[in-house]
Amino acid sequence: TGGWAVSAEIAAGDHDVQLGTGIEPPEPGEAQGRRYRIDRAPVSSARAFADHIRVVWLTPAMDGLFSGSPGERRRFLDRLVLAVDAEHGARVNGLERALRNRNRQLAEPSPDRLWLDATEREVAELGVAVMAARHDTLARLTALIAAQRDDSSPFPWARLAMSGELEALMASQSALAVEESYRALLRDGRRRDAATGRTMVGPHTSDLMVYHGPKDAAAALSSTGEQKALLTGLVVAHARLVAQLSGLAPIMLMDEIAAHFDPLRRARLFADLAAIGGQVWLSGADPHAFASLVGIAQVLHARDGRLVGQTGV
Repeated sequence: TGGWAVSAEIAAGDHDVQLGTGIEPPEPGEAQGRRYRIDRAPVSSARAFADHIRVVWLTPAMDGLFSGSPGERRRFLDRLVLAVDAEHGARVNGLERALRNRNRQLAEPSPDRLWLDATEREVAELGVAVMAARHDTLARLTALIAAQRDDSSPFPWARLAMSGELEALMASQSALAVEESYRALLRDGRRRDAATGRTMVGPHTSDLMVYHGPKDAAAALSSTGEQKALLTGLVVAHARLVAQLSGLAPIMLMDEIAAHFDPLRRARLFADLAAIGGQVWLSGADPHAFASLVGIAQVLHARDGRLVGQTGV
């Protein structure tokens, strides 16, 4: 009928919470819209779920993160921020809408300067808010990595930084001053941006710089195995930060993670995940990679599109 929904019960302390989201078949003349519910009562957006659940994940699609495009790293960073700041997604979406609005105005033969001024004010306000949230999360994650750094760990620690025309200003100027600088850059770049069809400066063009801490080298220059270990360590550190800041140990999904590591790294990974205290889903095609968890973790087998068999506790 065009509708679809999923519901989950979250066991939180001494009470359960039911979260639901889906798409309802629209009434005649209405647009199809997403719905969100908590204990069957409607809420305005998925941001409300953050009071009850936080989620962190690592999948094989992220393996090329360090050598991939800046856009991939920005999206990865924004997911890190979103896990600790539920409002960040709304800011990023608002910035993207404001940038599209500016680009449409610049595409007109004679754009209205007053409308452009107002649009660029909105872009600058949202842009600085996005940058500030990114910098705050990176600062907190950097401090946690430094405090819990273990040079003997098979997962090297990461050094993180942001690069971009406006990024350096965030460290030395107030948010208001950076906002004014951004507005000036937008105003001065109108002709160039009109010619290219896009806004060439702002947090939507910045990049997350990741370094292999023990080697003091760019992560992109590390071997494939080192990059995988570095990324895994970074995601686990972020999960610790989420638990620390929100008071909610995150639900974690680690897809095809164990197959990439030797027994030493697998044992350390399983111990680190257990120490965080949240529910962890580990998936993989090789059951031998999870042999050390038999009797400790619940083991489910997927066969012919169904989950069958169950061992452990």
